[in-house]
Amino acid sequence: MEQQKLPNATMIIVLSIFGYLCCCFAGLGMIPSGIAFFMATKAEKLNNENPEIYDNYSTIKTGKIVAIIAVVLNILMLIRWIYIFATGGFDTFQEQYDEMMRQIEAAQ
Repeated sequence: MEQQKLPNATMIIVLSIFGYLCCCFAGLGMIPSGIAFFMATKAEKLNNENPEIYDNYSTIKTGKIVAIIAVVLNILMLIRWIYIFATGGFDTFQEQYDEMMRQIEAAQ
């Protein structure tokens, strides 16, 4: 019997990495990494039903691990942004940004 590939293995990896890269944007990377985690879980269930048919299960496992890491990082970044807004630290952040922009304008 010929071995088949589990569906969406490449998409799971791509979404997981994209979610990891987007963790700096106030936790917005939670969306693609959550989708990747959901897709990996479905592919895992499919593999568990008939493990001898599929041959790229390791790719799915890798994608799921990266998705979990990305979700955790995005949650931590979201908590950080909530903390910054709740403690009024955004004003200091805005002042530093304005100062940097003035320095850039002065250098030009």
